[in-house]
Amino acid sequence: MKTVLITGGNKGIGFETAKQLGNLGYEIYIGCRHKYKGQEAVENLKKLGVNSIDWIELDVADSKSIEQAKIQLASKIDSLDILINNAGISGTQPQKFCINNIETLRNIFNTNFFGTVEVTQQFFPLLEKAEQPIIINISSEVGSLEIHSSTGKDPNLEIWSAYGASKTAVNAFTVMLANELEDTPFKIFSVTPGYTSTDLNDHQGTKTVEEGASPIVEIATQSNNFTSGKFYGEQGEVTW
Repeated sequence: MKTVLITGGNKGIGFETAKQLGNLGYEIYIGCRHKYKGQEAVENLKKLGVNSIDWIELDVADSKSIEQAKIQLASKIDSLDILINNAGISGTQPQKFCINNIETLRNIFNTNFFGTVEVTQQFFPLLEKAEQPIIINISSEVGSLEIHSSTGKDPNLEIWSAYGASKTAVNAFTVMLANELEDTPFKIFSVTPGYTSTDLNDHQGTKTVEEGASPIVEIATQSNNFTSGKFYGEQGEVTW
């Protein structure tokens, strides 16, 4: 049975991804900051038919928490097949760079980018022990520089400037890590769920969580059909 760790897996797209992969027979671990939320998510996933499910305490914005989570998971499993870096925050508004509070930008990057990198680094030894380890970094179309450049002053993009910049950095991490690991069994992807209705956007998104999780689950289960170091979404490859 393949093992999966999903950060921020207690709600939204992370929870739905855990449900879909769990129902396909994967052994699921969800990372969650709070004990009661982790336990509640596990109970709910079991009710939805996920048999092999557990949670670990993990705050991706806290280095000590990440290290302790690595130790905790290593005590439960010998290797990690799939890491899904899903945890993220949208940050407060406004996010126009000419007026944005710099602390908003720091907080967003600390969770979305630095958290993604540090979680990957800490769990790398467990991933190395898998036959074909997969790392999926959850990104967004608002992180695509090509989309920003070609769209112009789209107000729907402008309000996510700081969040988008953090996802651009995540995409850069995906490409560079894939290049570093080119001659290894690792496969690294950026994946966008699309504009999905979750707490992240106050449920303003136009897609359901089932739809948002779909491209993530597809790549997690059919990674050989996709090229490492690329950015994918529901419609296929997304421009950088």
